[in-house]
Amino acid sequence: MKAAVFHHPGKISYDSVADPIIEKDTDLILKVTSTAICGSDLHIYDGFFPQGKDMVMGHEFMGIVEETGRGVTRFKAGDRIVVPFPIACGQCYFCQHKLPTACEHSNPENYGPEGDMLKGKGGALFGYTDLYGGYSGGQAEYVRVPYADVSPRLVPGFLSDEQVLFLTDIFPTGWAAIDWAQLKGGETVAIFGSGPVGLMAQKAAWLQGAGRVIAIDPLNYRLNKARTVNNVETLNPHEVNVVEAIREMTGGRGADVCVDAVGTEAERSFFDKVKAVVNFEKGTMKVLEQCFEAVRRGGTVTVVGVYGSPYDNFPVHRIFDKGIKMQFGQAPVTNYIDHLLQLIEQGKVILHDIVSHQLPLAQVSHGYDIFKHKEDDCVKVILKP
Repeated sequence: MKAAVFHHPGKISYDSVADPIIEKDTDLILKVTSTAICGSDLHIYDGFFPQGKDMVMGHEFMGIVEETGRGVTRFKAGDRIVVPFPIACGQCYFCQHKLPTACEHSNPENYGPEGDMLKGKGGALFGYTDLYGGYSGGQAEYVRVPYADVSPRLVPGFLSDEQVLFLTDIFPTGWAAIDWAQLKGGETVAIFGSGPVGLMAQKAAWLQGAGRVIAIDPLNYRLNKARTVNNVETLNPHEVNVVEAIREMTGGRGADVCVDAVGTEAERSFFDKVKAVVNFEKGTMKVLEQCFEAVRRGGTVTVVGVYGSPYDNFPVHRIFDKGIKMQFGQAPVTNYIDHLLQLIEQGKVILHDIVSHQLPLAQVSHGYDIFKHKEDDCVKVILKP
């Protein structure tokens, strides 16, 4: 089959690889009909997460069931399904406690309680390095889906791929960023980053009762997209002091909730890059620091942007003094996916209005290039095998 294969940082190509096969009775083989490039894929592409050997990329995908193992009971050949990005067994302590991204069984080689940079990681993820299980991803013509009865969901025939594809990751991730803040209604939510996850968090904020949603991004074309599809207020850090602006917009207090939907690969100055080298850091926590500054006392900061290393000068003093509540992590997609699918079915949310490019999988290298370099007003790329 053909697939998007990571070779080394900066090189992902359209290659021939071996077809996936049923390895365990609980597997199914999926014929991929749609997949997408995610900002998290760039962390591998850019070398922020190490991967020493070739790997099929991609954790946002859906398609038609081609074959099932003998132990699969929920699906049959011909079913159309969408597949969440975490790989979870459904039976372990963490799966039973609604923490599928902490599954104890899906990542046996590198799982552990430590959460270190290179050991003791969480549950497995599709196409996300050997540290997270080494599973081939879905930017391919076919993909093996382990524990097939646990996470995938049937897709109603009246919905297009584009309408539901983002249930794989970015919509549940944006939803989690707001759900963790436990809005009561009427809050001001400031969302740092208007890439795909930030745009989804904006949608989720309105759906969960926010009274005001502010989008922050250094690229005006992404802020234009945010205003167009989500009717939010916008701030560009190249044009205003974002922290001061948010305080001015909120009577001097700051936002009730700040969401970091950017993570480690935020824009960096030369000084930031030198500091990272000196301190053995990956990327920067600049956006996270801005969240701590911009949130009101007693407010909440949620973090769905990815971080992969420790950081020097972490502002624990500000967090303590302001009494900030925090939650970080990968989204527990299976906790939300059924409700979110209902919202789509009922027409209460549109997800595919963020798509800027749809390309054949054969053009995956071009897709990564324009997504990484923010060329051609690229916001979100869907690939068709």
